[in-house]
Amino acid sequence: MEYPVVGMVGGGQLARMTHQASIGLGITFRVLAQTPDDSAAQVARHVHLGDHRDLDALRAFAAACDVVTFDHEHVPAAHLRTLRAEGVVVRPGPDALVHAQDKGLMRERLTRAGVPCPRWRHVATAGDVAAFAEEVGWPVVLKARRGGYDGKGVWVVPSSEEARRLVEEATARKIRLIAEEKVEFTRELAALVARSPHGQGVAYPVVETVQVDGVCREVIAPAPGLDPEHAAAAQQAALKIAGELDVTGVLAVELFDTPAGVLVNELAMRPHNSGHWTIEGARTSQFEQHLRAVLDLPLGDPSLTAPYVVMANVLGLDEPDIYGGYEHCMARDPGLKIHMYGKEVRPGRKIGHVTVLGDDLEDVRERARHAAAYLRGEIT
Repeated sequence: MEYPVVGMVGGGQLARMTHQASIGLGITFRVLAQTPDDSAAQVARHVHLGDHRDLDALRAFAAACDVVTFDHEHVPAAHLRTLRAEGVVVRPGPDALVHAQDKGLMRERLTRAGVPCPRWRHVATAGDVAAFAEEVGWPVVLKARRGGYDGKGVWVVPSSEEARRLVEEATARKIRLIAEEKVEFTRELAALVARSPHGQGVAYPVVETVQVDGVCREVIAPAPGLDPEHAAAAQQAALKIAGELDVTGVLAVELFDTPAGVLVNELAMRPHNSGHWTIEGARTSQFEQHLRAVLDLPLGDPSLTAPYVVMANVLGLDEPDIYGGYEHCMARDPGLKIHMYGKEVRPGRKIGHVTVLGDDLEDVRERARHAAAYLRGEIT
């Protein structure tokens, strides 16, 4: 029997790490990358260069694949529907993926399904925003329905004057908006689940994500001190969303933890930054799990390999000597695992991550933070 061919649209670090997982399974892994310098294109053997917005490029790529999946949500849904109509196996399918592409559609669907979310509304004018603020209070949060990530496309709006300015700018740029209440949360969480085509689902332990300026700096697994009822509710909500939307593959559900319970913030239908800890920290990494799911193989054990796991992102800062920092970091902490993405260094850009495991949370957290800061060049 021949091994299947999995094609991943997008050549970023998620594809790079999924490629690593495919090697152990003997799967042929193909990447649709935009340039030979893309993170995954540097390491994968089977690379097809093309634009994910180009239907002909997608067709040519998919022709050599048994199943097509994604390392980002930006492929036009109309193109994916065309591919499916032509017999291409696309997982997750376009009817699911659109809810990770369009925050307005996501909020509509989750609200209908009874999934707890912040109060929200479609808005087109400054008057719409002001009317919503009368109900929930200032400030409100404006979000671009499409295209935002890592804090981009999200604005905390303190007044009607600022709302008018932002709405005018968005209208000029043809950006559609939704408004949400500003949630008073105690921290941010993420629930990672996976679902296969025949409906098997597994849930990873709920993690705490530490955000700085809208960018994830640190992930702690499991989320320390999390109320067991809140943890169960988060996992159940994520599995419910996966079933309601007919998701195939990994689904990351970003959450707000509040005294009253958890609220869903964002969705991602692919491996996710909040799950990078699973490479060393779980019995089955999110990357292997995603491959198992899109191939409809039995899903793997998502349990922890240590009492605590901390992943810290390495963010670009000018031009640090990353490799030069390996000797210090590895000598100081032989248990440390370093993952670099082969990306051009830019200030604030995620260029890698480190993972540390152990049974003392504060020790594990300090080790991860030190290594990330040293590799970034913040400390010497």
